[in-house]
Amino acid sequence: MIEKVKKLANHYFEDIVKIRRSIHQNAELSFEEYNTSLFIQSILEENNISFQSGIVKTGIVAEVKGELESSNNLVLRADMDALPIIEKNETPYKSANEGVMHACGHDVHSSSLLGTLLILNDLKHLFGGTIRFVFQPGEEKLPGGASLMIKEGILEPKPSCCIAQHVYPELEAGKVGFKSGTYMASADEIYITIKGKGGHAALPHLLVDPVVISAQIITSLQQIVSRNNNPENPSVLSFGYIDAKGATNVIPDSVHLKGTFRTFDEKWRFDAHNKIKSIVNSICDANGAECDIDLKVGYPFLKNDPKLTTKSKESAIEYLGKENVIDLSLRMTSEDFSFFSQVSPSCFYRLGTGDGKTIKKLHTSTFDVNEDALRTSTGLMAYIVLKELNS
Repeated sequence: MIEKVKKLANHYFEDIVKIRRSIHQNAELSFEEYNTSLFIQSILEENNISFQSGIVKTGIVAEVKGELESSNNLVLRADMDALPIIEKNETPYKSANEGVMHACGHDVHSSSLLGTLLILNDLKHLFGGTIRFVFQPGEEKLPGGASLMIKEGILEPKPSCCIAQHVYPELEAGKVGFKSGTYMASADEIYITIKGKGGHAALPHLLVDPVVISAQIITSLQQIVSRNNNPENPSVLSFGYIDAKGATNVIPDSVHLKGTFRTFDEKWRFDAHNKIKSIVNSICDANGAECDIDLKVGYPFLKNDPKLTTKSKESAIEYLGKENVIDLSLRMTSEDFSFFSQVSPSCFYRLGTGDGKTIKKLHTSTFDVNEDALRTSTGLMAYIVLKELNS
């Protein structure tokens, strides 16, 4: 079976490269993936694959049924959206949409899932059951396309398991990584506006300085993690945006802060939310300022089902060789595939896309992939599915 899968992965390789480049060149932002969706639908139609479109506007669910007797059903998922980044790469497939770039590899995810679909469609005489292929919008933007598609019923009937992969530039093409159990953090967004009384910077006694109050808030909030959190539970509270719009001699009336809170424990997550609000309100009250706090609850933490992940890792070793399968560590980044993992046993693994020389990091203007990874991405996922459906 391995040789059959590899032969098909090689057969479709050049087509999948072309598909990936087309998606990359026509990058679209979260929940705006209209042309990307139409392009994917056209490929499904060309290959006589049944599908439903228009889910959360641009989402697609395609379906392939095996020819053997089985009631098994599982879900494979890829995301389609890009990021608001100006691409600096000079390649023939450079993004034609200025200021929008596939800097997180979702072009690889979508094209790879199409490749996996084509392989499994050719091999449907080898398995029974139903495979749903989910092409999801809006992974990069709250509330996340995964949660919205699930609300529209894409996981009904409930699948036996859900599987997805994500590019990993730190790992060479031809290699993959797995981690059983808790893997990626929850992610919440914090928006704070401190309202004071601005004026001349030389007359601070007549003002309520929101800049100083903001500094006090940021510093004090760091103690939530360092002094309230169990050190065995990784947590991060960071602020990456401060907007005062003052000047050397002007204190503004208000300051806007934006940050993120990430952790791996749901109870602590919401306890921390309350502490954030309490500290911000207390500091503002003590300094005679007012504040607005908007704490947007984002993606939950992602947990890989131990049994499914172990089986998927064993399949990867069979398909790629033990030397090409690594163990991963916890990541403080987040992924809305976590919503799938809340419904059914799930496995989210990493696909090496590096060239072994220069690491082209995610979410940067120079991100790109070694396209040799597209042989691995399509074939390995197909093999994992075949092993799962025939186990």
